[in-house]
Amino acid sequence: MIEYSNTSIEALSAHHAGNKTNNEPLVLSDKELELKDTRLRELLLHYFTHPFTEPELFSFTFTDGDFKLNPLYNYCEKIFDHKQSFHKQTVTIAKHLYETAVHPQIKPGDLFVVLLSGVNFEGQETDAIGIFKSENRHPFLQLDTAGFQLEYDEGISIDKLDKACLVFNTEKENGYRVCVVDKSNKSVEAQYWKDQFLGIVQCQDSFHHTQQFLSIAKSFVTDQITEEFEVSRPDQIDLLNRSIGYFKSHQSFDKKEFEKEVFFHPEIIQSFRKYDSGYRDQHALEIDDNFDISSQAVKKQSRVFKSVLKLDRNFHIYIHGDKELIERGVDNDGRKYYKIYYEEES
Repeated sequence: MIEYSNTSIEALSAHHAGNKTNNEPLVLSDKELELKDTRLRELLLHYFTHPFTEPELFSFTFTDGDFKLNPLYNYCEKIFDHKQSFHKQTVTIAKHLYETAVHPQIKPGDLFVVLLSGVNFEGQETDAIGIFKSENRHPFLQLDTAGFQLEYDEGISIDKLDKACLVFNTEKENGYRVCVVDKSNKSVEAQYWKDQFLGIVQCQDSFHHTQQFLSIAKSFVTDQITEEFEVSRPDQIDLLNRSIGYFKSHQSFDKKEFEKEVFFHPEIIQSFRKYDSGYRDQHALEIDDNFDISSQAVKKQSRVFKSVLKLDRNFHIYIHGDKELIERGVDNDGRKYYKIYYEEES
């Protein structure tokens, strides 16, 4: 989805954003950073690009509706249209961060804004603006081989990035495409990066639709279905396997077709529709009933579709196929058991 072989750093500015609520200062630089050292440029390029690997990171855009009212959209637009204004706009971005990151538990940090050229995004070469905040210092050791003195210091790890986003100069008419990384915890104060500062929402694309619908199906099977029907654990696993199997065997999704192939029974289908509607309302989700299936989203969601039957602490049974080959019962002494039928052993 994204490739950096022809990418280079065009401009870079750095500022320091304290916490305004805690009376910490905002320290602004008066010019861009000079990057004359080739090795330094290589390390910085690694720092700015390596975190963006997972496909779900790319499914964001600036606030839907009138995105032109979003401050970050406007700052990025000015940089893309007038690159000579880069440093001036980075100062504005730093001020915006300082005014929005007001929760007392938000950490101060170093803010880097970089302009990248030659980024290949979804087959199109374009410019990108990176915004990075480093909130944590990491210790490192340094050995002086002249006198063999061992020293330590603290600095920014190029492999451990706290908060970041990349804004691509594409789909401007829809609010740009945005990638985002936030390594902090999920508490309320940690959400400022996506919500208050960036003001982004997920795109309504195939990855988003696939991921969200699979989450609904999984939640229904694991949390809701046993509240209304007598469903054994192997039956639940079978429903999970059929759900993910539908998405693996089809290129496009049709909700009615999915319901018939996975749930079969009209009563369960009706229960799922009611649950689906309530889930969407509760989580403010907009998912089409027909969409192209994203294989990347299916691969990611497959990891959380558990097909394991856990029996006390003694056995784990992995069920991947026909549930009719496993039989549940109770012996004369009241001990529960599963009988498994198979043809070959390997």
